[in-house]
Amino acid sequence: MDKPVFERLGDGSGIRLFLRLTPKASRNAIAGLIADANGRQQLKASVTTVPENGKANAALIKLLAKAAKWPKSSIEIVAGHTDRNKILEITGDPDRLMAQLHELTGGEDI
Repeated sequence: MDKPVFERLGDGSGIRLFLRLTPKASRNAIAGLIADANGRQQLKASVTTVPENGKANAALIKLLAKAAKWPKSSIEIVAGHTDRNKILEITGDPDRLMAQLHELTGGEDI
């Protein structure tokens, strides 16, 4: 069975989101879910910016904030700053964040 695309943070302050980013894409988009080689589901996202000097990471945060209506300050990349596979921590009510992720993925099981 696939591991979920997110985990609740132990202190209940938000969620940890697993994401696969494609920089230098033709458009900025959230493209649903994919599974990595270890069976971990990841949210797939693409941005048009280049992966240099943190530009793609900043574009990713801006994309997620706009798409899910989250404050940019609530999104932090905690692992994968220079990798396509990223782990983000998003602060807020975990149940509400999960519902918003469900909407972002077009209702896919997360």
